[in-house]
Amino acid sequence: MHYRRSIRLKEYDYSQNGMYFFTICVQAKKCLFGDILDEEMILNDAGKMIDKEWKELPNRFKNIEFDEYLIMPNHFHGIIVIDDSVDGQAQGTAPTVDCFDGPENVGVPLVGTHALTLGNIIGAFKSITTNSYIKGVRNNNWQPFIRKLWQRNYFEHIIRNEKSLDNIRGYIVNNPRNRHKDEMFIQL
Repeated sequence: MHYRRSIRLKEYDYSQNGMYFFTICVQAKKCLFGDILDEEMILNDAGKMIDKEWKELPNRFKNIEFDEYLIMPNHFHGIIVIDDSVDGQAQGTAPTVDCFDGPENVGVPLVGTHALTLGNIIGAFKSITTNSYIKGVRNNNWQPFIRKLWQRNYFEHIIRNEKSLDNIRGYIVNNPRNRHKDEMFIQL
């Protein structure tokens, strides 16, 4: 059996308060969420769904906020702020099993016994958007995907200072303009 080496920082608690930059990619880098015209990302209906679900995520996880983010044709960049002191008390708990495994479970409240991690947030977002995308394929003739909407893993970076935050914000905002330098953007 093949085991993947973890790309996460050993011994780091990804549930602790902080800012996290992440990138998730569409399976096989297929361009499903829109196009870049005149160095600006233009979302199609599927991309608008991704945007809508992203904006609704803080309703599900009360201890997260968003900073800069950008949906590209075949990947998504964002900055998540985890702050467990919302309203002066800890808010984040994660399910002990993945409760987002089917469309019938979208909207199921989170209950659990361990702290909410960046991986839980990204996993929930991937699951929710996959279910919504499947509905779009069935009902709106969106381009189908093969096996999975999103690649299995994701890239993350712990933001440790203001300079790093400013650099990452610039990278995100300028991504459509600099796509020819971005190894995650391959037009198929």
